[in-house]
Amino acid sequence: MEISREARPTSGRRSRLALAGFAAAVFVAAAIGGLGVQGTTDEYASLRQPGWAPPSWLFGPVWTVLYALIAVAGWLVWRRVGFSPALWAWTAQLVLNAIWTPLFFGAGQYGLAFAEIVLMWLAIGVTVALFSRVSRVATALLLPYWAWVTFAAALNLSIWQLNT
Repeated sequence: MEISREARPTSGRRSRLALAGFAAAVFVAAAIGGLGVQGTTDEYASLRQPGWAPPSWLFGPVWTVLYALIAVAGWLVWRRVGFSPALWAWTAQLVLNAIWTPLFFGAGQYGLAFAEIVLMWLAIGVTVALFSRVSRVATALLLPYWAWVTFAAALNLSIWQLNT
């Protein structure tokens, strides 16, 4: 039984270039979000927040780790099945990820940002479900991200309610 071209594992230079491509895609999403948070430490501190809100310095380190996990998860799935429906879902959640920060901080649209983060949360869930059919490791790598976005959605909702 021959493995289809799409399901054939990749290795070597092509695989390393693909990993760099996944890292670049995640970097672009992070950079778009980063543009939306330039100088927002004071803005975040000035918002009425729940007592369980984390300090602003925590977001950078957490997102750095999560973005690395997101990139590796996408790459692992690509290595197994190529650019498949699972990676379309991965791409959709990454686009939604890039949009949230400019909505919340850049535009100050806390309610719209909450609606958007709910869509992102759902897209991550679809991605997790599709990844689970391909790679347990890739699925596990996305779970901390999904948990953090769950927390971020609750924080977004709370800030929206406290600041309207």
